[in-house]
Amino acid sequence: MSAVLPPSHTVSARALTAPSDVVPGPSLGSLAGAAWALALRDLRLAGRRRTDTLASLAFFVMASSLFPLALGSESALLARLAGGVPWVAALLASLLPLARLFEDDRADGTLEQLLLSPHPLPVLVLGKVTAHWLASGIPLALVAPLIALQYGLPVEALLVLLASLLLGTPILSLLGAVAAALATGLRGGALLLSLMVLPLSVPVLVFGCGAVDAVLSGQSPAGALSLLGAGLLLALAGAPAACAAALRISVEA
Repeated sequence: MSAVLPPSHTVSARALTAPSDVVPGPSLGSLAGAAWALALRDLRLAGRRRTDTLASLAFFVMASSLFPLALGSESALLARLAGGVPWVAALLASLLPLARLFEDDRADGTLEQLLLSPHPLPVLVLGKVTAHWLASGIPLALVAPLIALQYGLPVEALLVLLASLLLGTPILSLLGAVAAALATGLRGGALLLSLMVLPLSVPVLVFGCGAVDAVLSGQSPAGALSLLGAGLLLALAGAPAACAAALRISVEA
């Protein structure tokens, strides 16, 4: 008759297959799942606070539409502004929801739970940044070509504008996340956030506008778009770790 082990001697299947002195760490699948779960949580919260997303989108539309109304209908002048105005408006609009990226989590204790999580904090930060980009960056990028029709852009330039924003807005979200982490818990954090993000965003702005200007001047936008892609890879490599370090400092301070 087979002996029945008491509950205290129950051995899991993982313990039978893994060495006893090795503690298995989080797998790649579990890390991606944790980041995506956090992103879905933030997206649900953004859906409940639609006013933040709508306010950012409304600011972008109004800021981009005021220039043709103020400068008149001269096509040559509007064409010179076509690459810069949507990008500047997108940059300013992306700053609006950044102030609450970590501040609400700090207020309700979620930030401390993220710091105590067994998953690496940079991975969790990347999930939150992904949610911010999906909720704010994607709508701005999709609306921008429609707004740019006021400037008389050709179809090819509209497509390049869309591509540049899809490459550039994630960089803005990653840079903004680092600034938001540094400003978490500080008085006047929103103003400090803007002062930090705007200078760092100048290269993104230059390359994004340069891609559209290259099309308008009959040149290839591949160089500017490639530089935006390289900037995105660099931001993905460094921004989550910098943001995690800033969050630890802000919580311990």
